[in-house]
Amino acid sequence: MVTLDLMPLTAAIGAEVRGVDLREAPADPELADAIRAAFLDHHVLVFRDQDIDRDAHKAFGRLFGDLHVHPSMVRRGAADPEIFPVRADADTSLNNGGLWHSDLSCEAIPPFGSMLLLTEAPPTGGDTLFANMHLAFDRLSEPIRELLLGLTAVHDQRSDLANYGYEPEPGHEYPICEHPVVAAHPQTGRPYLFVNSSFTTRIVGLRSSESDALLAMLHAHVANDPSLHCRVRWEPGTLTFWDNRSCQHYAVWDYWPAVRRGERVTIADTVRPQAASPALASR
Repeated sequence: MVTLDLMPLTAAIGAEVRGVDLREAPADPELADAIRAAFLDHHVLVFRDQDIDRDAHKAFGRLFGDLHVHPSMVRRGAADPEIFPVRADADTSLNNGGLWHSDLSCEAIPPFGSMLLLTEAPPTGGDTLFANMHLAFDRLSEPIRELLLGLTAVHDQRSDLANYGYEPEPGHEYPICEHPVVAAHPQTGRPYLFVNSSFTTRIVGLRSSESDALLAMLHAHVANDPSLHCRVRWEPGTLTFWDNRSCQHYAVWDYWPAVRRGERVTIADTVRPQAASPALASR
């Protein structure tokens, strides 16, 4: 039985995993199982000093499921569409990931999780914040929790593109989907808040003024409560693996004009988000 050397980042979320070479995980079922267990416990795992190439990166991702292909990689006709490049430099005008979000929550089956490997880090700054969405739901007042249960919200990729000044390309379809505002984690059953400021456009069945006000409150709740958060400091060779269901994240752009560069592998999920049951969520 493998026991991981874990250093929690905060009491709420995140842990650094020490002494693990991710190239060994695909051939070591006990190590892979230990990582899976830590992933469910901590939601964000940070692995330092990983000297892995693209094939090893993708092999580690496939331990958790099939790899997801970002819609933009399809539109670009990327040579390796399972690798999503992340880069900001002196020519960047809007930082990718610069709003609290869950990756591609607009899809019918949003991704299970993501693994970003940084290959070039700025000398200072460039951290990523993560928020625990189980706690974000738990810490709402009981009347607000009861209000949210049973509601659904619209998630639209065009909203995310608009945040970065991108116009939809003619002839392309962009994912748009309704999901429960409070979903149940498919592995643990725990309820989590599932709306975010990048993709969520409205709550179904409410007047626009009501929807806007409620979403603004929920987004501020996630962004402004640091007790929900951890902060990952990047170095070249750092791989961070996060749960896209139980987390939101925010890439801090405080390093211009320095370069921050990496590659992300994303794991596909197999089930749509399911609404949390009122009995479970009220505990």
